[in-house]
Amino acid sequence: MSAHASAQQGSTDPRSRRLLKIAAWIVGIALLLLVLDLAGVDVTGWLSELWDQIKAIPAGYVVAGIALQTGQTVLTGLSYYGILHAAYPAEVEVKSIVAAYAVGVAGNGFLPANIGTFVTLLMFVAIIPSCTFAGSIAAYLVQKIFFTIAGTFVYLYLFLSVPGSFDISFNNLTTNPLLTVVIVIGAAMLITLVGRIFWRQIKKLWLQAKQGGVILSQPRKYMSRVFLPSFLGYLCKLAVVGVFLAAFAIPVTFNSIMWVVGSGSLANVASFTPGAVGVTQATNALALKTCCGVANDTAVAYSTAQQLITTAWNVVFAVVAVVYVFGWTGGKQLVGDAYSDAKERTAEMREERKRAREEKREHPESAED
Repeated sequence: MSAHASAQQGSTDPRSRRLLKIAAWIVGIALLLLVLDLAGVDVTGWLSELWDQIKAIPAGYVVAGIALQTGQTVLTGLSYYGILHAAYPAEVEVKSIVAAYAVGVAGNGFLPANIGTFVTLLMFVAIIPSCTFAGSIAAYLVQKIFFTIAGTFVYLYLFLSVPGSFDISFNNLTTNPLLTVVIVIGAAMLITLVGRIFWRQIKKLWLQAKQGGVILSQPRKYMSRVFLPSFLGYLCKLAVVGVFLAAFAIPVTFNSIMWVVGSGSLANVASFTPGAVGVTQATNALALKTCCGVANDTAVAYSTAQQLITTAWNVVFAVVAVVYVFGWTGGKQLVGDAYSDAKERTAEMREERKRAREEKREHPESAED
């Protein structure tokens, strides 16, 4: 009887903690709104105006936006399918992989620390019998090759598009050859040091992970089954930005789209809020003001509307895909288990990084070795 009571208490504790967290968020938001109101900020008026602007978006723009967003999710999911099918040929189905990826996309819209990505990777482990977590991570790294190249291009474009940035950055190098040599040598030493630190960890994971990245040994298949759908999915992402910019009468140019995409990427990296909410709006507004002279209110309204609409649609699409592929009961259990494991793994990674920092402070000589 006491065992039953303790089991019942253990089963209700997690729910109580979740309710407390939700209550804490609600109280915190209420206090923030109160402080802003006392400071003279008309938050209610701003929210009302924002909602009016969202309602005023023509239906055609919304339909086009969610259609392109769906295309981005499906095409990027197909790139994962190409990687995992090459690694585990008889164990992978297109619809299962796309549904698992859709769950991660939806989760990253409102979960902290990109936990949605971990949910997707753990769902891969659950639905592919031979897949290990290291193999799933390898698939993720292979899939990110294109997006790393695309992100580098965007950052380079932003850097070079700022008037005078090239002259400011490289004028000292051309006039001071010694400084150039020092920078090159310092960069080489930094790369060598980082390589030595991570090489041991890479060797440990390689035996398990190499199967997940086997498609890299087949360049033609990689280009057609991974790179191409990733590229098409990225074009859909750019088109989504263009559609919502047009909906708010903001100039739709290659320059404006690149600034929005680049600032959104920076917001995601520096995010301290779930889904980078707030941070995305701030960086997008600054970017649009810098590149196109867009008023702050208009830029924030655009960014907020795009994030709200696409996030809501991502959730709807993920629910429909999971129910269609796995059924309501099976899908609920699969996603719930993956989410619980993702939180545990995220906590473990934080603890490992914390221990590593403490060991480095205590034994700096061993870290150098």
